[in-house]
Amino acid sequence: MIIDTTEVQAINSFSRLESLKEMSGLTRFLVPIFTPLFGITLGILIIVWLERKISAGVQQRIGPEYAGPFGILQALADGTKLLFKEDLLPSRGDIRLFSIGPSIAVISILLSYSVIPFSYRLVLANLNIGVFLWIAISSIAPFGLLMSGYGSNNKYSFLGGLRAAAQSISYEIPLTSCVLSISLLSNSSSTVEIVEAQSKYGFWGWNLWRQPIGFTVFLISSLAECERLPFDLPEAEEELVAGYQTEYSGIKFGLFYVASYLNLLVSSLFVTVLYLGGWNFPFILIPNFFGINELDGVFGTIIGTLITLAKAYLFLFISITIRWTLPRMRMDQLLNLGWKFLLPISLGNLLLTTSSQLLSL
Repeated sequence: MIIDTTEVQAINSFSRLESLKEMSGLTRFLVPIFTPLFGITLGILIIVWLERKISAGVQQRIGPEYAGPFGILQALADGTKLLFKEDLLPSRGDIRLFSIGPSIAVISILLSYSVIPFSYRLVLANLNIGVFLWIAISSIAPFGLLMSGYGSNNKYSFLGGLRAAAQSISYEIPLTSCVLSISLLSNSSSTVEIVEAQSKYGFWGWNLWRQPIGFTVFLISSLAECERLPFDLPEAEEELVAGYQTEYSGIKFGLFYVASYLNLLVSSLFVTVLYLGGWNFPFILIPNFFGINELDGVFGTIIGTLITLAKAYLFLFISITIRWTLPRMRMDQLLNLGWKFLLPISLGNLLLTTSSQLLSL
């Protein structure tokens, strides 16, 4: 049997074409997944470096400076060290709950990034219920902390998990009321449409000026949700020996800190989206002069993303500064602030917003 050389070449070229199509399809599937993960990981490393440098500046010391230029690789070195450390398991604890807890805390917060618009065309899922999906997903994270505390079979860990659950419930309701007020004011629950509703009047169209009470309540509730000082009761080292993460070591211990910084970055981005105009430039005349509002494509997406991140990192700077400024609250003070002050204020703000919207119809 004689096989023509041209037929063999055609078969080979066809097989190469099919393999190239498979590779391109796999690339199109993996790039949208790993690009946000790479960006989020890079954002966490920047936050850790900023927190250490700002904290050092507040305390008049140097901070990390040896691992890479200006110490920028210190967070990466710490993560690598935790990755290779021994993973210890409690002999009398519930190993399944002990292992699943940190994963639930991280995954539930990672899913929140799907509805955050970094720019007009840079959003993974533009949903009609975007802001409420974020609240629903973020409310799952305390279950992971509670599971970790219970699975550790340690009374200090269990107390830390209970504190995390109580704190989350106390501040979730005022946070939801503030988000509902923004949704009513913008006539939408989509994060993209909320940003677009603030772009009509430039800097003075931000919800920061139309909802100053809601912004203050949202800011305080966000710090409490992220368990930042003065609200870091679930992991108060002086009282609970690090709380729900007492029995953890290695990468599982590091996942709790990853979840904390992920939550802080999510809260900063939602403060930007809900109150600070998102990707819109602060001043209305400058974008019109340079034509930024009419920009499209890759360059416009990059400019919008940089503006969004600049506003988010401004909130991060405020959060880090507050950590080294205010003392920790007691547990009764934390619950009183949430239930007796922030909840009535947020409900009153929601009532005023609803009344103003009805009168404007």
